[in-house]
Amino acid sequence: MNKNRLIRAARVISVVTATVSATLAAPFAAPFAQSASLPNTTLVYCSEGSPAGFDPAQYTASTDFTANTFTVFNRLVEFERGGTNLEPGLAEKWDVSPDGLHYTFHLRHGVTFHSNDVFKPTREFDADDVIFTFQRMMNPNLPFNQAYKAQFPYFVDMGLAKLISSIDKIDPYTVRFTLKEVNAPFLQDMAMEFASIQSAEYADALLKAGHASDLNSKPIGTGPFIFKRYTKDTVIRFDGNPNYWKKDAVKIGKLVFAITVDPGVRVQKLKRNECQVMSYPRPADLVSLRSDPNLQLPSLPGFNLGYLAYNVLHKPLDNVQVRRALDMAINKTAIVESIYQGAGQRATNPMPPTQWSYDKTLKALPYDPVKARALLAQAGVKEGAEITLWAMPVQRPYNPNARLMAEMIQADWAKVGVKAKIVTYEWGEYIKRAHAGEQDTMLIGWNGDNGDPDNWLGVLLGCDAVNGSNYSKWCSRPFDDMLKQARESTDRTQRTKLYVQLQQIFAQQLPFSPIAHSTIYQPLTKNVVGFKIDPLGYTRFDGVSLK
Repeated sequence: MNKNRLIRAARVISVVTATVSATLAAPFAAPFAQSASLPNTTLVYCSEGSPAGFDPAQYTASTDFTANTFTVFNRLVEFERGGTNLEPGLAEKWDVSPDGLHYTFHLRHGVTFHSNDVFKPTREFDADDVIFTFQRMMNPNLPFNQAYKAQFPYFVDMGLAKLISSIDKIDPYTVRFTLKEVNAPFLQDMAMEFASIQSAEYADALLKAGHASDLNSKPIGTGPFIFKRYTKDTVIRFDGNPNYWKKDAVKIGKLVFAITVDPGVRVQKLKRNECQVMSYPRPADLVSLRSDPNLQLPSLPGFNLGYLAYNVLHKPLDNVQVRRALDMAINKTAIVESIYQGAGQRATNPMPPTQWSYDKTLKALPYDPVKARALLAQAGVKEGAEITLWAMPVQRPYNPNARLMAEMIQADWAKVGVKAKIVTYEWGEYIKRAHAGEQDTMLIGWNGDNGDPDNWLGVLLGCDAVNGSNYSKWCSRPFDDMLKQARESTDRTQRTKLYVQLQQIFAQQLPFSPIAHSTIYQPLTKNVVGFKIDPLGYTRFDGVSLK
């Protein structure tokens, strides 16, 4: 965006926030909608970890998104529950110009933001909230950004900071996005977590009170559940939103996240009905869960990938021959059998087989420790070379036991003369340090966010993402140029051809080693009704009830 546009955008925000009459603890001007009567029921979710925060724009992990995006917030367009098709969200409809550069969103009337003990909205959701939400990610000079500096990894990783030319308020309920170039996944991107709409009025009140960072700890949204309080590493409490704009979508009165890191404890709590939904069962627990008459265990093929990333900025991992040797030294079949125990399959590509444009012809390197040792010697890697191997501290479907996987890889590498030191940190610290590039190699994974191949190849391997979700720090300009071609084409056949070529480049350069795709199992008590497994990897409670 050019300087003049930034200045004009900043003035828009300034004018908007200057006219807001609400301050912290300001009363309602008038009731906006008649409250619905919600059932006096409480659903307890045994979650696997604490969220790093409650501002969706700042994070990339499912733990965070389950706790904020799909409880507290909405987006202009949204993915249907249990699928990847788009449906209207805070925008009732949208228009795309014939040249594909202008997206005009017509906003929903009568939507109200939540209130909490220090803030109550005085107006309905409108275009000013959309402008603030996106200008915050685009314009570091906004007063709010000066008071509360934050990173927006998804927005940057996907190239949206460079793609969006301007965001204009046409009228109070119409907003137009202008792009610098055609971008086929743009609408899908707008349904993603980072695009959750914040209240400009709330942000202005926090700024005036000197508490701008509360945007990340005391969230205010328009979503199905109202944030009440959070006790770190223990519990998050939400109330059902009786004024939710989507009729009959909220069917429980209270929602509680009981943070339970140990998966075995989560299973026991579920069996004792101390929680009705639990996250991420271990493969070893599936038989026990399936045989319990009080439980149900629906499943879905995972739209995910667990992998080992090589930091190509660290020697000797900058040498593709070394990366290929380390890959060939790993007995992935043994890992899948031990770690996934029948709930996973070997991965060969940087995306799952269920993603359109998946290259079925791609072959994985063979498990060959003898050849791996020879390649390492040819690359000048001496016997006893040391590297760090980071292991995730949390359980994910794409990696049910990162510590054990790391130990198996450590043993495999020892056989070819490489000493791996296993390192781990608390989850938030793990991701923070990985973004900074401290790791040599690390276990991590990805769950597709929007059903588009760019969400894999661009986010995990694009140059724009080297300080975000591209943990390999691998940047290839020819690869990036081809990514751009694929984004700018609206012809799926042409895009597929380009993505197949990109997967082949990946296989040649191997910035990370694909390990496995897992099956998603969702344990529930029998009295949970209406729950749908989300193929994009999150847990949603809108539409869910208890009988």
